[in-house]
Amino acid sequence: MSRWLPDSHARLEDAALELFAERGFDAVSTTEIAQRAGLSKATFFRYFHDKPEVLFWGQDLLADTFRQAIAGAPSDASPLQLVGAAVLAADGIFDADRHRHAALRARLIASSASLGERAARKRAVLAAAMTDALRARNVADGTADLTGMVGAAIYGAAYERWAASPVYRSFADLAQHEFDLTVLAAADMSARPRASR
Repeated sequence: MSRWLPDSHARLEDAALELFAERGFDAVSTTEIAQRAGLSKATFFRYFHDKPEVLFWGQDLLADTFRQAIAGAPSDASPLQLVGAAVLAADGIFDADRHRHAALRARLIASSASLGERAARKRAVLAAAMTDALRARNVADGTADLTGMVGAAIYGAAYERWAASPVYRSFADLAQHEFDLTVLAAADMSARPRASR
């Protein structure tokens, strides 16, 4: 049985998602995933801490991408512009190959309370990564907290549209659209109410 082939991660991911599609997430074991991929169970655990991570891998990469984009943004950028830059920087992660299984991932997560809870924890981690990066840019705590949550919401809305698209679409285009909607909403929130006639 092959153990150290360079495409082991992709083979395990493809095998797992094929099995999940055939039988459901809960009915598939890590041993079966490894067997389908032609690898050992030990190899599975070199790439994934547990079975749900097949659906959620990349969280650390995404959080690091957000942090680096915020750290490297222009010094005169507003907090909202900083999280916008962070979300747009994720474009390189969400390529056509990753899109192949995006809709299946979304369906599986929506079908399970425990996977839904894990997705919520992932969103919280991503919001915290942006919040911490904003604080490192000397954004005040309350503003950093709120803007980090807004950034995670922009990311989440863009990702949902990207995953649901039947054809591959640029993640950056969808993220920019969600960012623009957020800017408009923020302007509406700070506008004075119109006088009634």
